Amino acid sequence: MRADRLLSILFSLQQNEKMTTKELATQLEVTERTIHRDMDALSAAGIPVFAERGKYGGWKVLEEYKKAFSGLKESELNTLFLSPSSHLLTDLGIEQEWSEARKKLLATYPAKKKQELTRSWDRIHIDSSTWRKRNAMTKEDGLKELQQAVWNDVNVEIDYEKADGKRSTRVISPLGLVAKGSTWYVVAVSNGQLRNFKVSRIHSVTLLSESFDRPVDFNLAEYWHESKQKFIENLPKYKVDIFISPSIVKRLTFTGRFVQIIKIDELNEDGWFPAILSFDTKEEATQYVLGFGGHVRINQPEELKKEVTQIAAAVLRMYEKAKQE
Repeated sequence: MRADRLLSILFSLQQNEKMTTKELATQLEVTERTIHRDMDALSAAGIPVFAERGKYGGWKVLEEYKKAFSGLKESELNTLFLSPSSHLLTDLGIEQEWSEARKKLLATYPAKKKQELTRSWDRIHIDSSTWRKRNAMTKEDGLKELQQAVWNDVNVEIDYEKADGKRSTRVISPLGLVAKGSTWYVVAVSNGQLRNFKVSRIHSVTLLSESFDRPVDFNLAEYWHESKQKFIENLPKYKVDIFISPSIVKRLTFTGRFVQIIKIDELNEDGWFPAILSFDTKEEATQYVLGFGGHVRINQPEELKKEVTQIAAAVLRMYEKAKQE
């Protein structure tokens, strides 16, 4: 298309500062006569392109126009050239498009400025994936259909599996997709209410023909922030009153993903630090305390003390039996 070719000419002149008609024709695989016509079209559209005559001449764009064309502060440009999470772009099927868009944006700047901008992706890389390798085939394959539904405001029918393993078929109106870490969620209207559905629990997605009216005042980022806060506030809390050995105080926050230190008091006369920790569940508290062995002593609750004692006793019996065999 001619419009694409005109943009390519403009980007090339931005990047190389000066190019001959022959160079442009070779690059775009057209005749030199076509390049001359394209230059007339750019000039007619108000783009200040001009030709320098002579042995070292060529087509150029006025420097003032280049500055106006960029129009961005250096700090703003650096943020645009930070590399986003590549695996999320791959999930969305737009990694190649993003890469090409960045190249085209970079091409609009002269060589010296281009070197400065590439420093951003050479020095900062964002990886939101986990350490565990994801399977090549996942239930996130329905992401493509969900994307189409979000873009086109059409309903979809999904086969959804709840946390308890129960499955049901329902029709939803997808409003947006959210990546939390490496996990995708679809925010949708279901039975008149806003709901969050984990994409990995969706076994099948069927695009339907009927469209829906997107709420005019809906803001995906604001909704997700509020939804996340409510989820965190409603998480169950399991508080534990313990005594901690001085040797592990600095290690507390490095063990157990869900532990919250409410307070640690001063060292008591027995040489222990009284502390109160909070966990999401009793099971997490049990695993955490057992992980520190004799460096943690439970004060309350009694049920946790009893459970840890029973598990420790069972482990001892297992090893005693192994010795006898």
